[in-house]
Amino acid sequence: MIKKIHTQNAPAAIGPYSQAVASNGLLLLSGQIPLNPQSGELVGKNITEQTEQVISNIAAILEAGGSSFENVIKTTCFLQNMDDFATFNQVYEKYFTSRPARSCVEVSALPKGALVEIEVIAGGF
Repeated sequence: MIKKIHTQNAPAAIGPYSQAVASNGLLLLSGQIPLNPQSGELVGKNITEQTEQVISNIAAILEAGGSSFENVIKTTCFLQNMDDFATFNQVYEKYFTSRPARSCVEVSALPKGALVEIEVIAGGF
């Protein structure tokens, strides 16, 4: 059985997908970009500000799904510019202290011109 997860404390999906789904003990979050949950507008002008907003959105969805950062087992991170990698990591490591498995790639573009997008898989909830 697949349960759709939704919270008003994270941006609504901007396409035909769910914020997250739970199935077989896993919580799979759709990629989050730095959108303000209330306005749907892009937040932040640099990688630090945008990563903080993305992580705030992830925290809200994890909570709505009954999970937390400690249960994250895998992340996939998309950066518009790999030159932002070190700065991105400074923000990322404050929250993902359990050091989940991760992939991080540079992409040519992200929705709404975002600099960063992160998707998450959590378990054990």
